[in-house]
Amino acid sequence: MPTAYDFTARTIDGDSQPLAKYTGQALLVVNTASECGYTPQYEGLQALHERYADRGLAVLAFPCDQFGNQEPGDEQAIKAFCTQTYGVAFPLFAKVDVNGAAAHPLFGWLRDESGGGDIQWNFEKFLVAPTGRLVRRYGSRTEPADLSDDIPAVLPSRVRAR
Repeated sequence: MPTAYDFTARTIDGDSQPLAKYTGQALLVVNTASECGYTPQYEGLQALHERYADRGLAVLAFPCDQFGNQEPGDEQAIKAFCTQTYGVAFPLFAKVDVNGAAAHPLFGWLRDESGGGDIQWNFEKFLVAPTGRLVRRYGSRTEPADLSDDIPAVLPSRVRAR
């Protein structure tokens, strides 16, 4: 049975990145967009990164242009926007589709693991345990700060107590 760590994605800089790099860490996988009403959630995602990265959480952002053409730029434009506007320091990946025949396999797996329903909009969030198994799916309206109760419970035990 696959886990999140069995997939590979292209980074925002164009490199192939096996997600096995994050084995043993909790993941927060998010489909993002630069021109969405939820785009200010980047600030909250960065706050989660700052608060929990050294405790074993990796926030992974996957830009997506499938919802209202709200991610029209190329990877360089996306990276510049995220770093300059929101100070994003967590990993950014290349643009992906999250629904349909061309969906990135990671998102196909996340959809299947969460009941099979399509992703409805930008900034849906998927919390993955250090085992690589999906813990919970959150809708776009769920603010990153609202995950503060769930994240500590899934952090790797060796760093949870800090």
